[in-house]
Amino acid sequence: MIAKDIQSGVERLGEMIAAASIIVPFTGAGISTECGIPDFRSPGGLWTRNRPIPFDEFVASQEARDESWRRRFAMEATFAAAKPGRGHRALASLYRAGKIPAVITQNIDNLHQQSGFAPDRVIELHGNTTYARCIGCGRAYDLGWVKQRFDDSGAPDCTDCGEPVKTATISFGQAMPEDAMERASELSRSCDLLIAIGSSLVVWPAAGFPMMAKSAGARLVIINREPTDQDDLADLVIRHDIGDTLGPFVGN
Repeated sequence: MIAKDIQSGVERLGEMIAAASIIVPFTGAGISTECGIPDFRSPGGLWTRNRPIPFDEFVASQEARDESWRRRFAMEATFAAAKPGRGHRALASLYRAGKIPAVITQNIDNLHQQSGFAPDRVIELHGNTTYARCIGCGRAYDLGWVKQRFDDSGAPDCTDCGEPVKTATISFGQAMPEDAMERASELSRSCDLLIAIGSSLVVWPAAGFPMMAKSAGARLVIINREPTDQDDLADLVIRHDIGDTLGPFVGN
C-alpha cells in the first residue's frame, strides 16, 4: 500500500511500530542526506562526478591509492560536520525503548553510532569511512595518522605487514564482510517488522535483506522518495521526506 499522504503514512507506520516486537531498520544514503552527506548514485551524486575506484585497482596501483585518499580527505570537512538527523534520532529512540535490537546499514558515515546505537549494534554492510584498516592484517588506523603520512609521501602502507592502508569501507570488487552479512541475515529472518529507509534497493546482496524479512513473515515498510523495485512487496510505502516521516518518532 502506498500512503496517499505523509500524515496517513505516519499514522499507519505508528500503528505497525506499536504492534511489532522486533523491528529491524535497513538504512541507505537517503537517511543521511539531510545531515549534509551527499548521495553517491543519484543524479549529481559523487559517482556521477568521480568514477569509483575498484578494489583491485586500489591494490595494484599507487596512483589509484593516492587518488582514493585524496578524494577521502577532500570530503573530511563534510563527514566531520555531519550530525545525526531526525531519522537517525527516531531509530535511536526506538532502540532505547527496546523495539530495535540492531540496525542494518549500507551507510559508512558513523551517524547511527553518534545517534546513540552501541557500535556493536550497527551492522555495517559497506564498512565505515571514519577510520582506516590495513587490507592485509586488518590493523586499524586513525585517519590523522593516514593524513600525516599521505601529505608526506602519498598513500601509506601498514607499519606491521607492509600492505596498503585503506578506509575501512567496502569497495567495488571487495568481499563483503562475512560477519555483518550473517548477522544481517539472522536479524532479517527473526524480525516481525523491517523498515527500509532511504535505500534505492538496487545494490546486491544488501538489497536482499528486505525480501528475506518479508519471506520469513515480517511486515515490510519502505520509506524512500523514489520508487524501488520492491515496492510491490511492501505492506506500506511512504514516498515522502525521511526526516519529516520519522521526526514524530524522535523521543525526548
